[in-house]
Formats: sequence, C-alpha cells, structure tokens
Amino acid sequence: MSAKFDWDAAYSNGAYIPGGNDFPPRWKGLAADFRTEMTTAGRLRADIGYGPHERNVLDLFMPRGEAKGLVVFVHGGFWMSFDKSAWSHLAKGPLTHGFAVAIPSYVLCPQARISDITVQIGTAITHAAGEVPGPVHLTGHSAGGHLVARMVSSTSPLGQPIRHRIRKTVPISALGDLRPLMKTRMNETFHLDAVEARLESPALLEPQEGIDVTAWVGGAERPEFVRQSTLLANIWSGFECHADVVEEAGKHHFDVIDGLADGEHPLTRTLLCL
Repeated sequence: MSAKFDWDAAYSNGAYIPGGNDFPPRWKGLAADFRTEMTTAGRLRADIGYGPHERNVLDLFMPRGEAKGLVVFVHGGFWMSFDKSAWSHLAKGPLTHGFAVAIPSYVLCPQARISDITVQIGTAITHAAGEVPGPVHLTGHSAGGHLVARMVSSTSPLGQPIRHRIRKTVPISALGDLRPLMKTRMNETFHLDAVEARLESPALLEPQEGIDVTAWVGGAERPEFVRQSTLLANIWSGFECHADVVEEAGKHHFDVIDGLADGEHPLTRTLLCL
C-alpha cells in the first residue's frame, strides 16, 4: 500500500527554506525603511480606508510626477497572516517606472472566509483605481496570487469599468486550485468546504476574455506551488486570453518576490509590460 500523501508538507514553505524564519523580520525591516523614505518625500498616502473594518485600509505609494497607471500588490500568508506593512519595499520597482502602487490589508481567516477576502480585495482595487487614473496592473504573492487571479476570472467581484482597465496580471506562486487545502490542518482556520473551494479556485473558473496573465513561480519552490502555477497557466491558455508561466531559476517561495523591488528585474518588467 502506498503511503498517504502529506498535504501539510506540500504547502509548508519555511521548513524547506534555509533560514526561513529570518525572512519575515527582514521584510518588515526593509518595508519600514522604505516607508520612512517615502513619508519623508511626501509620496506615501498611508492607511486609506476602503471598507468598514479596521483592516480595510491600503497604502498608496506615488511616483515622482504624474502616475502612468496603478499597480496593486496583494500580500500572501495563506489568507491568515501578515498585513500591508511588511511589503512596502516591493513598490520600488514599479515606482521607478512612474506607476503608483497600492498595497492593501484585508480581514484574515478565520474572521473572514476566503470568499469574503475575495470581495474585500475587489473593493480595495476599485478604491485604489478611483485614486489613480490609467491602466491597472495586478500582482500578488501566494494567497495574494490567488486573489489577483480571482480578479480576472469570470466571477470577479470587480465591475466592468475596472476590469477593462486591467492590462496585466502576475500571480506569483499562486494557489489556483483550493481543493487540496481541505486536506491540510490549515483548514481548521479556513473552514473551506467543497463548494467554496471550487467557486474560489481560479483554475476551475473561466478567465475573463482578453486578459493577459503570467503565472510566476520560483524554480526552487515546493513542487505543489510549481504545479499550481503551471496548472493555472495551462488551463487558462485554452481560452480567449493570453496566459503563460515563468519558472524563475533558483528562487524559493520567500525570495521569488524580491524582483518587484528592482525596476529592471524581469518580474517588474513583465508586470508593467515593458
């Protein structure tokens, strides 16, 4: 008899990354330094409310001069940890090319269901897009990758005017099929059932016609994250849209986002269609 597959291990990132515990404090330090820099320059509009909950707030980083458009970055943490404050430094890359960057927080599980978080992110993007005219580019990491992919699926909570402004979506290490998560201990927090898992899985939904999506994943990530990114790109490429996958060599789940802090990194250039 074959051994039972360990779904908890499949989604466990830090345990398989050397020095994995050092990354969250490093992110917070880099983000705090960048927030100070942007505050001093008068280019950070912090804690803009977009909803009724205390976590329904976003930070808006403004470029020098008139913004060419808006980038929205949605953080990960399996929908149950982190907030906007740890990721501010990832706005650097798009800012160097003249794009404003919005980074929202959202109510986490178990206070909210994943389907509720989808609606929150739709509201956050809509609010941010009301602050910055022009094209909208979406990216997010891990659970945040799932959320931005949901924004360009057929059942997106976004209204058509905002959907039509979206030029590029880059889900990073995204979770496209939520059904396996029901087999993990994390589901004691998610409370996912089969219906919600199916309705919230981008890979099981049709993409919006005409969208441009690149699923980005690290080549050194857990195999499940590579599988999930490839799955999303493969399924969506069968529809009337552009969908592909980039596997960045040598990158694991915690450093695959670093490219967003560099204006010339392929991740940033892909996101901005440069």
